[in-house]
Amino acid sequence: MSHFSDIAAGNPFGRILSGVQDRLGAAVLALAITLAGVQSVLAHEFKVGDLEIDHPWSRATPIGAKVAGGYFTIANNGSAPDRLLSISSDISEKAELHEMGVNDGVMTMRPVSGGLEIPAGGKVVLGPGSYHVMFMDLKQPPKQGEMFAATLTFEKAGTVTIKFAVQALGSAAPQEDND
Repeated sequence: MSHFSDIAAGNPFGRILSGVQDRLGAAVLALAITLAGVQSVLAHEFKVGDLEIDHPWSRATPIGAKVAGGYFTIANNGSAPDRLLSISSDISEKAELHEMGVNDGVMTMRPVSGGLEIPAGGKVVLGPGSYHVMFMDLKQPPKQGEMFAATLTFEKAGTVTIKFAVQALGSAAPQEDND
Protein backbone atom coordinates (compact mmCIF):
# COMPACT_ATOMS: atom_id res chain seq x y z
CA MET A 1 0.00 0.00 0.00
CA SER A 2 1.49 3.39 -0.95
CA HIS A 3 1.62 6.37 1.37
CA PHE A 4 -0.96 8.06 -0.90
CA SER A 5 -3.54 5.43 -0.02
CA ASP A 6 -2.55 5.84 3.67
CA ILE A 7 -3.33 9.53 3.42
CA ALA A 8 -6.61 8.82 1.68
CA ALA A 9 -7.49 6.32 4.40
CA GLY A 10 -6.75 8.92 7.06
CA ASN A 11 -3.60 7.23 8.41
CA PRO A 12 -1.79 9.88 10.54
CA PHE A 13 1.65 8.35 9.91
CA GLY A 14 1.07 8.61 6.17
CA ARG A 15 0.19 12.32 6.51
CA ILE A 16 3.36 12.97 8.56
CA LEU A 17 5.51 11.09 6.07
CA SER A 18 3.98 13.02 3.17
CA GLY A 19 4.62 16.34 4.97
CA VAL A 20 8.26 15.40 5.60
CA GLN A 21 8.72 14.41 1.96
CA ASP A 22 7.17 17.70 0.78
CA ARG A 23 9.43 19.75 3.08
CA LEU A 24 12.51 17.75 2.13
CA GLY A 25 11.75 18.24 -1.56
CA ALA A 26 11.33 22.00 -1.05
CA ALA A 27 14.60 22.16 0.93
CA VAL A 28 16.52 20.28 -1.77
CA LEU A 29 15.09 22.59 -4.45
CA ALA A 30 16.03 25.70 -2.43
CA LEU A 31 19.57 24.36 -1.90
CA ALA A 32 19.97 23.64 -5.62
CA ILE A 33 18.83 27.16 -6.54
CA THR A 34 21.18 28.68 -3.96
CA LEU A 35 24.18 26.65 -5.16
CA ALA A 36 23.45 27.57 -8.78
CA GLY A 37 23.40 31.25 -7.79
CA VAL A 38 26.67 30.96 -5.86
CA GLN A 39 28.31 29.19 -8.80
CA SER A 40 27.28 31.98 -11.18
CA VAL A 41 28.80 34.62 -8.87
CA LEU A 42 32.01 32.71 -8.17
CA ALA A 43 32.75 31.59 -11.72
CA HIS A 44 31.93 34.30 -14.20
CA GLU A 45 33.73 34.90 -17.46
CA PHE A 46 33.65 37.29 -20.38
CA LYS A 47 34.76 36.89 -23.99
CA VAL A 48 35.97 39.31 -26.65
CA GLY A 49 37.57 38.05 -29.86
CA ASP A 50 39.96 35.21 -29.00
CA LEU A 51 40.27 36.37 -25.38
CA GLU A 52 38.50 34.99 -22.31
CA ILE A 53 38.51 37.01 -19.09
CA ASP A 54 37.87 34.71 -16.13
CA HIS A 55 36.47 35.64 -12.73
CA PRO A 56 37.19 39.35 -12.29
CA TRP A 57 37.21 40.06 -8.56
CA SER A 58 38.15 42.76 -6.08
CA ARG A 59 38.15 43.18 -2.32
CA ALA A 60 35.96 45.39 -0.21
CA THR A 61 37.85 48.44 1.03
CA PRO A 62 37.97 50.04 4.47
CA ILE A 63 36.12 53.32 5.00
CA GLY A 64 38.04 56.23 3.51
CA ALA A 65 40.21 54.13 1.18
CA LYS A 66 41.14 55.90 -2.05
CA VAL A 67 42.32 52.81 -4.00
CA ALA A 68 41.16 49.27 -4.70
CA GLY A 69 42.71 46.37 -6.59
CA GLY A 70 41.21 44.34 -9.40
CA TYR A 71 42.19 40.83 -10.42
CA PHE A 72 41.32 38.35 -13.20
CA THR A 73 42.85 35.89 -15.66
CA ILE A 74 43.06 36.55 -19.40
CA ALA A 75 43.41 33.53 -21.70
CA ASN A 76 44.29 34.07 -25.35
CA ASN A 77 42.89 31.21 -27.44
CA GLY A 78 44.10 32.78 -30.69
CA SER A 79 47.21 32.34 -32.80
CA ALA A 80 48.41 35.96 -32.37
CA PRO A 81 49.32 37.88 -29.22
CA ASP A 82 47.10 40.71 -28.02
CA ARG A 83 47.68 43.53 -25.56
CA LEU A 84 45.54 44.96 -22.76
CA LEU A 85 45.89 48.71 -23.34
CA SER A 86 43.57 50.37 -20.85
CA ILE A 87 40.91 49.96 -18.17
CA SER A 88 38.18 52.33 -17.07
CA SER A 89 35.43 52.09 -14.47
CA ASP A 90 32.74 54.29 -12.97
CA ILE A 91 33.92 53.21 -9.49
CA SER A 92 37.07 55.36 -9.76
CA GLU A 93 38.48 58.47 -11.40
CA LYS A 94 41.14 56.37 -13.12
CA ALA A 95 42.38 52.82 -13.39
CA GLU A 96 45.89 51.63 -14.21
CA LEU A 97 47.67 48.35 -14.80
CA HIS A 98 50.33 47.82 -12.13
CA GLU A 99 53.00 45.24 -11.50
CA MET A 100 54.28 44.20 -8.08
CA GLY A 101 57.60 42.55 -7.51
CA VAL A 102 60.43 42.17 -5.05
CA ASN A 103 63.73 43.93 -5.78
CA ASP A 104 66.62 43.38 -3.34
CA GLY A 105 64.17 42.25 -0.68
CA VAL A 106 61.95 45.33 -1.10
CA MET A 107 58.44 45.02 -2.52
CA THR A 108 57.86 47.43 -5.38
CA MET A 109 54.79 48.47 -7.34
CA ARG A 110 54.87 50.35 -10.60
CA PRO A 111 52.52 51.15 -13.49
CA VAL A 112 52.86 48.97 -16.58
CA SER A 113 53.71 51.14 -19.57
CA GLY A 114 52.73 50.16 -23.10
CA GLY A 115 50.05 47.71 -22.01
CA LEU A 116 50.17 44.09 -20.94
CA GLU A 117 50.85 41.43 -23.59
CA ILE A 118 48.73 38.30 -23.62
CA PRO A 119 50.72 35.70 -25.62
CA ALA A 120 49.07 33.61 -28.34
CA GLY A 121 47.79 30.39 -26.82
CA GLY A 122 48.77 31.63 -23.35
CA LYS A 123 47.32 33.33 -20.35
CA VAL A 124 48.17 36.12 -17.94
CA VAL A 125 47.01 36.10 -14.32
CA LEU A 126 46.35 39.44 -12.66
CA GLY A 127 46.41 38.67 -8.94
CA PRO A 128 47.61 39.91 -5.57
CA GLY A 129 51.39 40.30 -5.55
CA SER A 130 51.78 40.45 -9.34
CA TYR A 131 50.06 42.22 -12.20
CA HIS A 132 46.81 43.84 -11.11
CA VAL A 133 44.47 46.75 -11.77
CA MET A 134 44.63 49.76 -9.46
CA PHE A 135 41.35 51.66 -9.22
CA MET A 136 42.48 55.08 -7.99
CA ASP A 137 40.57 58.00 -6.48
CA LEU A 138 37.55 55.84 -5.68
CA LYS A 139 34.18 57.50 -6.22
CA GLN A 140 32.51 54.77 -4.16
CA PRO A 141 33.95 51.91 -2.13
CA PRO A 142 33.61 48.35 -3.42
CA LYS A 143 31.26 46.50 -1.03
CA GLN A 144 31.38 42.80 -0.25
CA GLY A 145 28.77 40.82 -2.17
CA GLU A 146 28.26 43.50 -4.80
CA MET A 147 29.62 43.79 -8.33
CA PHE A 148 30.97 46.72 -10.31
CA ALA A 149 31.67 47.14 -14.01
CA ALA A 150 34.87 48.04 -15.81
CA THR A 151 35.75 48.32 -19.49
CA LEU A 152 38.90 46.68 -20.83
CA THR A 153 40.40 47.82 -24.13
CA PHE A 154 42.61 45.43 -26.08
CA GLU A 155 44.80 46.24 -29.06
CA LYS A 156 43.24 43.63 -31.38
CA ALA A 157 40.14 42.24 -29.69
CA GLY A 158 38.64 45.67 -28.93
CA THR A 159 36.65 46.55 -25.83
CA VAL A 160 34.64 44.47 -23.40
CA THR A 161 32.75 45.38 -20.25
CA ILE A 162 33.32 43.00 -17.37
CA LYS A 163 31.95 42.80 -13.82
CA PHE A 164 34.12 42.47 -10.74
CA ALA A 165 32.71 40.37 -7.88
CA VAL A 166 33.65 42.04 -4.58
CA GLN A 167 35.03 39.66 -1.95
CA ALA A 168 35.52 40.33 1.76
CA LEU A 169 38.16 42.78 2.95
CA GLY A 170 41.46 40.86 3.19
CA SER A 171 40.10 37.72 1.52
CA ALA A 172 42.40 35.28 -0.23
CA ALA A 173 42.39 34.92 -4.01
CA PRO A 174 39.71 32.55 -5.30
CA GLN A 175 41.06 29.12 -6.26
CA GLU A 176 40.80 29.66 -10.01
CA ASP A 177 43.24 32.60 -9.79
CA ASN A 178 45.88 30.60 -7.93
CA ASP A 179 47.09 28.44 -10.81
